[in-house]
Parts: sequence; structure tokens; C-alpha cells
Amino acid sequence: MPELIFGLDSTRRFTDQEKIGHNRWHPDIPPVATVRPGQSFRVHCREWFDGAIHNDDSAEDVRDAPLKTVHALSGPFAVTGAEPGDLLVVDILDLGPIPQEDSGPLAGQGWGYTGIFPTTNGGGFLTEQFPDAYKAIWDFSGQRATSRHIPRVSFTGIAHPGLMGTAPSAALLATWNKREAALRATAPDRVPPLSLPPEPQDAILGTLTGADFDRVAAEAARTAPPRENGGNQDIKNLTAGSRVFYPVFVPGANLSVGDLHFSQGDGEITFCGAIEMGGYIDLHVDLIKNGMQTYGVTENAIFLPGNTPPQYSQWLAFSGVSVTLDGEQRYLDSQLAYQRACLHAIDYLTRFGYRPEQAYLLLGAAPIEGRLSGVVDIPNSCATVYLPTEIFDFDVRPSAAGPTRIDPGPGAPKASAA
Repeated sequence: MPELIFGLDSTRRFTDQEKIGHNRWHPDIPPVATVRPGQSFRVHCREWFDGAIHNDDSAEDVRDAPLKTVHALSGPFAVTGAEPGDLLVVDILDLGPIPQEDSGPLAGQGWGYTGIFPTTNGGGFLTEQFPDAYKAIWDFSGQRATSRHIPRVSFTGIAHPGLMGTAPSAALLATWNKREAALRATAPDRVPPLSLPPEPQDAILGTLTGADFDRVAAEAARTAPPRENGGNQDIKNLTAGSRVFYPVFVPGANLSVGDLHFSQGDGEITFCGAIEMGGYIDLHVDLIKNGMQTYGVTENAIFLPGNTPPQYSQWLAFSGVSVTLDGEQRYLDSQLAYQRACLHAIDYLTRFGYRPEQAYLLLGAAPIEGRLSGVVDIPNSCATVYLPTEIFDFDVRPSAAGPTRIDPGPGAPKASAA
């Protein structure tokens, strides 16, 4: 096993550990450890809400999830010799749930969760159709996941970190804050908001204290979106065997990682659409000096997908085009087309007995494939959702006999109105 350089005690909160991570992006957050090029190491990660979501049959915790606290990130880790303009090479060697802890109150201790966030607390890809909070608990058995809230399905997870990235420079951070503030200004009262401003409340900034803490907390960027440094990209194929090339913006690179997922469908469409968990990740780092200029990788990370491929070979695909539910034509709107494909898949699964929210949760958690299938044929983009048929214990393919009606069980817990 590689050397453990960031450990977490499951009996203590994220902020009460021997080494404190962070939940904001800023160049002045001090590194918690230093590694050298060519070194392999292990990092423990807490699930993104630090234990706020529980293994029960209520969705009140999802409704009231403390978004200002996320993400609970492990790091930053400085890399000796890394300088702005380099590429940081990160190999994902292995990852999984919390080792040797197959039961307990924390996600990753033998279980994980998927949530539909309410519109008033973040929303999701289909928030207009699903404005309320729901939750599904998934039990782990080796690499397989099953849920008491979504019966008759079982699938192999492709574990991956939802979030990994390097620290921004001061100039890049200022660019983020300026452009995201300009976006919010176009619809300042929108719910959910168009972007998240810096938020000092509940900021975790490693070992910073006093005036330094207050200054950084007022400037630091939220970790919710992906950006030029990588960040919260939620790429399910960024798994064991992946090699990622991150731009370096500050001396030491200051790599951070977290938001581990047991499984996820392309898009993580419910916002908390993956099966969230805490666990461990083994990494190996190296440097390509002046790699940003050499390869033109100056704005976003590039990566080699992991050698853990999708576990399925039989699919039922749903397509959507860029026409709204009200029949309004949009011009090559691929986002809308993917929404429509997802809605078609959800509607299809209800014909077999699933409730719409169960189908929505399933599309977020199971290893569906999302694709932009046609983006040039005006006026309609075409997007597709590939649903693996082998995850069901009954036949979901169309036939002359009609759909098999299953017992959906008690369904996914729904939270009452806040």
C-alpha cells in the first residue's frame, strides 16, 4: 500500500482531524503535505457533505443539505519542483470505499446515497420536472450496488473521484469571480442561482486563521463547478488506470481531491446524482516541465480514461432533440436535447412500474452513457442516453407482449416542504 499522507478518522468530523483539508479554491490555502515527482501515496477522502446525509428512509437531510460546506476536499498537496506553466501528471492507481469499514454512519461504510436536490437548494438537471427532494440509499457488495429504494436493479460501479484539481493563481481566481459575478447579474433573483459567489460562512481553509482566514474566505471560489484547474468535473471514466494532465498555476501545483463516487451516470443529472461515498484514493504524480505551452494545455485538464471500461455490452438508447416540452424550437441546443433524452428514458421506465423519481435517481447513479450524437444539423441537436439493459433482473426491451409490470416497493423517500 502506498504511504498514507492524509488520513481521516471516521469517528471525528472533517474539521476535527489531525490534518485539515479545505472546501474552497484559493492560491493561499497552505498545503497539508508535500510529495515529490515519481512518488505514490494514499489519501483518505470524506464524502462531500461530511456525514450530513444518513442511511435512513427520509429525504429531509437532502432537502436541508448544507451546500455552503461543500466540498470536503483532501489537500492541498504540494509537488516538489512544480512551477506555473508545468503540467502535473496524476495517475489514479486505485480507489474505493472506506477500507475495512463495511458498516457505520458515514457514506462509504458499506453504503452510499443518491439525492434529488430541491430547486430551492441547488436543483438538478431536470429541476423544473423534479423540484422536490428525494433520496436513494445504495448498499455495496464488492463492486456491486443495490438499493431498497429502487428495486430490481443491480450494477457494477465504476468508482472515481468527482473532484480533483490544482490551485488557481490569484489572477485566475479573480477571472473566475469576475465572470461568474457577471453571469449572476443577468438574473440576480434566479432560483437556483446562475453561479455561486464567494461565501465566508462555513469556509474550511486548512490551517489559515485570523486576518488571513478572513481575507481568503472573502475571495475564495466555491468548488461546485468544473473550471480551468479541473475541479468538480464528475467524469465517471476518470477511474483506476486514468492518467490526468493538470495545468499548474501556482508553485507546488497544490493538488486536491475529493467527492468520491461509487458509481455515476454521465452528467450526474440529479446534481447529487452519483452514489456518494467516502473512501481512499491512491495517486502517483510526476511533472512535464513547461508542458502547458508545449502541448497547448493552458485552460483545462486532459486525461487518458481508466482501464476499467463500462461493465455492459447491451444497451437501450433514448434520443432527444432541441425542442422544449412546450414545443418551442431551439437552435442546436445540446443541453436541451440531453434533457429531453433523459426525460424520454424516465417516461419509458415508468411504463414498467417505476415512479418517475426512482427512474431519475437511477439515471444519475447507474453507469448510463450520455452522448452528443448530432450537433450540426440545423435547427436540432440530437443527444442520446444509453441505458444498460443488463442492470435489470427483467427484460426492459420493447416487445409485442408489452412491458413487464414490477412492484416499485415503497419508493424513494420524499422530503416534506421546507
